[in-house]
Amino acid sequence: MKKLFIIELLASLFFVSCSDFLEIKPKDKIDADALFSDPEGVQLYMANLYAQLPIEDFYYMRDGFNGWIGENMVAAMFTDEATHSEYQNVLTPSDFLWWDPAFVLIRDINILSDAIPGLDITSREKTEMEGEVAFLKAYAYFGLVKRYGGVPIIDKSQSWDGDVDKLKVPRATEKDTWDYILAQCGAAVDKLPAVAATPRRANRYVAAALMSRIALHAASVAKFNDNMTLSGQAVDLGLVGVDKSFADGYYEKAVKAAETVIGSGQYGLYQPEPATPEEAAANYQNIFEDPNNVPQEAIFIKGYTKKDLGHNYEIYYGPSQTANGWPHPGRMNPNLELVDAYESYGSGGESTPVYTSDASDDLTDYNGFSSSKNYYKFDTPYEIFEGKDARLWATVILPGTEWKGETIVIQAGLIQQNGTPEILGGNPYVWPVDGKTYYPFGGADKSMYSGYDPTGGNYTRTGFCFKKFLNEDYVIEPSYNAATNDWIDIRYAEVLLNYIEAVYESNDTERMGQALEYLNMIRRRAGFTEKINALTSENIQRERLVELAFENKRIWDLIRRREFGKLRQNNQMHGLQPVLDLRGNEPKYIFIRSKITNLINYTFFDYLYYHAIPGTSANGLIQNPQY
Repeated sequence: MKKLFIIELLASLFFVSCSDFLEIKPKDKIDADALFSDPEGVQLYMANLYAQLPIEDFYYMRDGFNGWIGENMVAAMFTDEATHSEYQNVLTPSDFLWWDPAFVLIRDINILSDAIPGLDITSREKTEMEGEVAFLKAYAYFGLVKRYGGVPIIDKSQSWDGDVDKLKVPRATEKDTWDYILAQCGAAVDKLPAVAATPRRANRYVAAALMSRIALHAASVAKFNDNMTLSGQAVDLGLVGVDKSFADGYYEKAVKAAETVIGSGQYGLYQPEPATPEEAAANYQNIFEDPNNVPQEAIFIKGYTKKDLGHNYEIYYGPSQTANGWPHPGRMNPNLELVDAYESYGSGGESTPVYTSDASDDLTDYNGFSSSKNYYKFDTPYEIFEGKDARLWATVILPGTEWKGETIVIQAGLIQQNGTPEILGGNPYVWPVDGKTYYPFGGADKSMYSGYDPTGGNYTRTGFCFKKFLNEDYVIEPSYNAATNDWIDIRYAEVLLNYIEAVYESNDTERMGQALEYLNMIRRRAGFTEKINALTSENIQRERLVELAFENKRIWDLIRRREFGKLRQNNQMHGLQPVLDLRGNEPKYIFIRSKITNLINYTFFDYLYYHAIPGTSANGLIQNPQY
């Protein structure tokens, strides 16, 4: 009779040192038939498997999954999306790992998989359970391959007979790993029902949507393989890297998987034709405030249903002014690079970066305030952004805009009437024109502003605060794990974007027109009524950036396309400083494109496209390059 061993046997035997293995003590056993023959037992076991999936959600931090205390640094803070209010956004080999827990999950999936033939359930139920197992395997191995390249493929439970070597499985090539994962996706699509047995479990269209994501990643690794320079045994054996000749085949799989979702009629864009940009911004914000209200858009959700098991985005990332007693707000600071990426209405599909003056070098001048520069002047600190993509207004709290009944004050300084600048500090200034006192940070007290104060880490240092995912009606509780809005792991807009990119990068001329139509559909939902007439790599990747901002997709887009090194070459990201100009007869706002204070320059090196394989001295696996 099969036995279910509730121990972390595989991970312990295969992936840690011999001394760790010898310290393992046997645990209790549960009869597999007794557990799986009970529908409630299956539900509980499935819930445990889903809970272990590497879903990069609210708890996905630099220290891995389910991290939330300490630096609370998320993936966006290592890309062009955002900067942490205190810490350096320098990506290291120790960030965003997932190894031992991956093989614990794979072991648990295999236990269920091996038990299915003997279960006392109908053949249809067995087939659907096999499909769900295939989905879970695909998701788990995708979490591994995109971090480590080729990995050991363990498709059945391993038995311990005292010989450690029998449990050691060598790494498959990266291509074979991708092929195994996509085969699992295909099995899941074929075997899963159109509607899942219970909410938040996979159906065939969830599996197809995941397949579109995975196949696009594999295709990109192949197509852009030559854009990175790595060498060594792992490269020679194909454990990392995929030959570019396989790219088009993977792109085709991505397209067909996306077509399965699109053709189902079960999903679509939420509120696809807003009447105004303001309506578009509200619609976009609604998607993330409560994903359960947008079932056509939200394909796969991870739920947060209990207060004690909630998340911490609300307390950590909202602006300081609305912290309601929580001592560590304002940690997520959107970068100027992200803000610059959004286009304006009527721009024809091109980014419209923020110009602050008429200087020819305005977009590249980060040297601070210059008294000789002719700055553009504005009555409000948000006027400079008017006409920008509605998604910007729904993603970022812009200076001077309203949030939770407060005007969010973000001001980096002031210019006295005589031209003396007080930037990032200074004293209160009594303006001779009206006799009022003005403050460098926009308020007399720390509770009155949300930007630039250098004490602590509660204030943005980029000029922008975070909005996406936050609920404007939510009252901050100064405690951990209290927010319970859910996370959308896969949504319809991403599937469309996967289709668009796969068609374009594979030069699929027959589908190019359809891909362009899908791109314009996404833009139309953002309030754009004019259409762009051609696809380019630039407008596709910009659309991915602004549509999927902060959804933990950007870091993988840069990795799979081998563009991280191009983004980060001895540089840092930037901010936009709103400054109150009191040199005239009326207060006006000027803006300074600036370096972010207290950041060092950073260069991304190619070996960081893959993580180090842990425990190679014990498990005998071939290490990745340069580790």
